[in-house]
Amino acid sequence: MYLVSEERLNKMKRILETRQDTLRVFMDYVYSPHNLSAIVRTCDAVNVGKLYYRHQKKVKLNNEITMGAHKWIFHEYVDDIEKFYKDIKSQGYQVVVTLLDEDTVDFREVDYTKPTLIVLGNEVDGASEISIKYADKKVIIPMYGMSQSLNVSVANAVILYEAQRQRAAKGMYDKPQLPQEIIEKTLKKWAYDDIIEENLKRPRKK
Repeated sequence: MYLVSEERLNKMKRILETRQDTLRVFMDYVYSPHNLSAIVRTCDAVNVGKLYYRHQKKVKLNNEITMGAHKWIFHEYVDDIEKFYKDIKSQGYQVVVTLLDEDTVDFREVDYTKPTLIVLGNEVDGASEISIKYADKKVIIPMYGMSQSLNVSVANAVILYEAQRQRAAKGMYDKPQLPQEIIEKTLKKWAYDDIIEENLKRPRKK
């Protein structure tokens, strides 16, 4: 039993059936509420499998920027970053980090149809040393003007839409990547449990 219209339920199903479980993003100490919120919204638009994050301090999302996108993204806080990278690589993921280095390549040269984790460093220092240590690919977005770098949320969007282009061309949005039991469990949460919870939080009329 669901508590949403058939049209809303079908949209939820389409989201889950096109979710790119093998395309993930890690925000490595990104701390600007504006950037965090913009990254979340783009991840939702491309329908990434999961968004990982770690922060030095608590950061609040800007709902006017996310437009509710944070409700639909699978997300997970990273506590032990060494374990995180070892686990993700043991699952066959390539780690892609934006970094200007001697072996850096154009971001479009990466095959994003492979299981991929895109790492976003913070606004001042970029990717952390430990992220660089585990990087399989170091990428750069070519710049032809005076600016030497893009805002982290813009860089995320540029890279994710290249990944989306490659995956769409290969038909990866045409069949579900998530196991059926995860789809059904998530539908129950979105279309039943979350609605019950929201209704309970609403102030009752006297």
